[in-house]
Amino acid sequence: MREFKVLLDFVQFVVAIKLVFFTNILAKLTANPLFTSPDVPLSEVKIALDLFEAAIIAAADGGKTAKSALRDAEKKVTVMFKNLAHYVDRIANGNETIILSSGFNMSKQPVFSGKDVLTVSDGVHSGTAVLDASTFPRAASYVWKIAKGVLPDHENGFELIAVTTQSTFTIEGLIPATYCYFIVSAVTPDGMTDFCAPVTKLIN
Repeated sequence: MREFKVLLDFVQFVVAIKLVFFTNILAKLTANPLFTSPDVPLSEVKIALDLFEAAIIAAADGGKTAKSALRDAEKKVTVMFKNLAHYVDRIANGNETIILSSGFNMSKQPVFSGKDVLTVSDGVHSGTAVLDASTFPRAASYVWKIAKGVLPDHENGFELIAVTTQSTFTIEGLIPATYCYFIVSAVTPDGMTDFCAPVTKLIN
């Protein structure tokens, strides 16, 4: 029997998509009999989400103070939903139906290690992304993979893009305004690690 696990893919979503995604999750968790005692009270989540939405609107004028406030609000609400994701994972205990009822995305296990070891940011030019896996300990080389458009449920569904000795890698030639999913594994003195949890990036 396959076991399912909540994904933290929303961490890399852009703010507008985060707002829609989080709003949907809050709606699905509210009055859901499967999730009666969330680690973060939903009333507090609602307040943080409202402030996040207000910060997005305020930052539209491009002011530095408003943009800084948006980053603060985004960080706060993202942490809340990471905590909710862990709560849903604990309650669901691998059950697909329970996870689906929460609104979170999920992956089949065992597939990825689930470690938060990869970050993805915008490159200098449009159609590029910078991958950083510097949190891998004792790594001698890195194996980078990508999936475009659709998130596979196994690392075999990803395409190999590079093997490097550096912990950072810049990929070019991506199509702007499309979603890409990245995973990385490291080669250490103990062997090759599991691939990390997928990181989602909307390409700019």
